[in-house]
Amino acid sequence: MSETLIAPTLTAKDFATDQEVRWCPGCGDYSILAQVQKVMPTLGIPKENVVVISGIGCSSRFPYYMNTFGMHSIHGRATAVASGLKAARPELSVWIVSGDGDSLSIGGNHTIHLLRRNFDVNMLVFNNQIYGLTKGQYSPTSEEHKVTKTSPYGSIDHPFNPLALAMGADATFVARSMDRDPKHLQQTLIRANAHKGSSFVEIYQNCNIFNDGAFEIFTEKGTKQEETLFLESGKPLIFGATQNKGIKLDGFTPVVVELGNGVTADDLWIHDDKDFYKAQILVRMFDDPKKANHLPRPFGVFYETERPCYEEVMALQIEEVITAKGKGNLDKLLRGNEVWEII
Repeated sequence: MSETLIAPTLTAKDFATDQEVRWCPGCGDYSILAQVQKVMPTLGIPKENVVVISGIGCSSRFPYYMNTFGMHSIHGRATAVASGLKAARPELSVWIVSGDGDSLSIGGNHTIHLLRRNFDVNMLVFNNQIYGLTKGQYSPTSEEHKVTKTSPYGSIDHPFNPLALAMGADATFVARSMDRDPKHLQQTLIRANAHKGSSFVEIYQNCNIFNDGAFEIFTEKGTKQEETLFLESGKPLIFGATQNKGIKLDGFTPVVVELGNGVTADDLWIHDDKDFYKAQILVRMFDDPKKANHLPRPFGVFYETERPCYEEVMALQIEEVITAKGKGNLDKLLRGNEVWEII
């Protein structure tokens, strides 16, 4: 009589290691780690099939704290390592953990090509707008005029807009969340995992040592409702302390309107995360919150679409070549067609 094996029910503790978590007290990374560990048991993925790959930076200590397979790779190259792994082992659930400096500076080129190739991986970019591990230099996402150790008179660089970059690279899933909204972050991680293709999730993460309060206006109770816009597909863009404000489109320009006096939710922009063109507008809602008449900052899933994954197309091509031509000839392949015989 055969026995049916029942997989054990996993909990967040099953994804925590015995390693001492070594981030600065109060760092936003603690919250992100906790949310990832809470979400993992709900995904139905065997623990041995989960891999966490990181580059260099504070966030890149993540693999040590996840009781899964993982690799702490090299600066900016986590995406390259993850691409190779997914190509060789497509059945694995691959999670890339990177910071704004790691993924958008030295690793910027790799990030772009991961997204355009559309490997079925999840990329989490912890954005704290500073180089934390190396003690407080300005990063590619630091705001203009940011005073740091490497910009004592204020940075003159124009900052990256990470989600606009992802859209420009034709990412098939683009989202933003924050460390101080655990439920929203969990929901975003679940959506990212469910997506087939490269998921790009920017996570606002507070570095309380070198850039404390960078996102305070979006996270604190006194300002959050007025400054943030949470996206839900099929629902109007409404925000405000009493949900009294909304976003309309004036042509291609988003404008803030007050609800009431004849203006209802039916008059507002209805979010559709499958709409590529409107997603381009949403990612550009990136105003400096200190400016007058600025737009709220959107959070949630901006865009999702379907496109073949690189590893699947690669496997299909290999199968077609083997079927058509049989076993390959490596010597012939290396010699190619441009060979001259010297007499």
